[in-house]
Amino acid sequence: MQLFTEDIDGARKVTFFRARMTDVLAKFVAYTGKRLPDDVRAKIAELAAQEDAPLAKSIYETMEKNQELAMKLNRPSCQDTGAAQFLLKCGSNFPYMAEMEGILHAAVVQATAEAPLRHNVVETFDEFNTGKNVGKQIPSIFWEIVPERDDIEIHTYMAGGGCTASSLRAAPLSPPNASRRLSMRTGSTSACRRHSGRAR
Repeated sequence: MQLFTEDIDGARKVTFFRARMTDVLAKFVAYTGKRLPDDVRAKIAELAAQEDAPLAKSIYETMEKNQELAMKLNRPSCQDTGAAQFLLKCGSNFPYMAEMEGILHAAVVQATAEAPLRHNVVETFDEFNTGKNVGKQIPSIFWEIVPERDDIEIHTYMAGGGCTASSLRAAPLSPPNASRRLSMRTGSTSACRRHSGRAR
């Protein structure tokens, strides 16, 4: 899908890109809250098949049912949707690099309302919940700049507070292990095309 046609001028291209990518990424973030990556689901199924204990088998069955209902009801698969983290692998020539932080911020706000995502972000010193899942340095954004490229690859991870964070410092998972990925080129998007257990 083309992001824009050649007859749109530079300023309008940026405005259109910002609006379009905010919407794409909001849907992407909402999706990651509903469905576990395919490799994770496959491992859970493998472990479930090996389990003999009745209580453990029941827990695995509940996990699978939860995944089915999350997609069927269009709701997050866990009540604690965590705080969004993004790892951006960005080409040094990607023309919208300066726009990405604002786009990711707006996408999390939109996903929080539409998914819906649990309101997990509290401004520490002001002691209030923002209600939008954004705040000072949240969402966490980690950059890797790749020389001589003009595209961007985005991995997202929903970090839960009490269950996945072992310290106060944000620490995203390595992208191939239980994250989601969205790749974009300057002229088009290929969001959520399934490949190797990750949205690409």
